[in-house]
Amino acid sequence: MESKSTFKITSWDQTVYDEAEPQLGRAVVGKVYSGVVEGTSTAELTMCQPSDGSAGYVGTERFVGAVDGRSGTFVIQHGAIMSAAGEQFWGHIVPGSGTGELAGISGTARLEHELITLDYDLG
Repeated sequence: MESKSTFKITSWDQTVYDEAEPQLGRAVVGKVYSGVVEGTSTAELTMCQPSDGSAGYVGTERFVGAVDGRSGTFVIQHGAIMSAAGEQFWGHIVPGSGTGELAGISGTARLEHELITLDYDLG
């Protein structure tokens, strides 16, 4: 089942761990989700930020809340590449990471510009 929901970033704690070009950093990010996906999450991102304005990140995020009224938790691994040629976003629900009424959840999760598109199966 595919659903779209919105999220707001509620916290962003970023540090640089390698200042050479391109710069490498990490961020711990808090979010609140609204819609079919309702709840909160914490993500750890690793990022690459070249000086030409391109960027890339990969992240692991634990969601706590409900999907279509079923409550529990699951983990998403996602990322993006941004350049003058455009943007590419991807993500997956980690198999076996669901708990509670979300145990067995699987699928893809695309996060972009405060919107999540979750294409999921609850088994």
